[in-house]
Amino acid sequence: MATEPYRLSIETSRKWHALAERRRAYFVDLYRSGRWRRYYREEAFLNHMREVMQGVDVWTKVLERWPGGALPPQKA
Repeated sequence: MATEPYRLSIETSRKWHALAERRRAYFVDLYRSGRWRRYYREEAFLNHMREVMQGVDVWTKVLERWPGGALPPQKA
């Protein structure tokens, strides 16, 4: 029973990290396609992109701090 909260916490961290990765992929797609111009001014888009990238970095660091919390291999 003592390991259950630990397991839930690391799983929650992994889910937040996965969400941050999906959000980054979305913003990269917006950038590459040029669709971002429909929704953002350049400065606002760059600010959002910076926040998205920082979010991924933060959740990566959180996962790296967990024992056994290494990230799964990235898909090619």
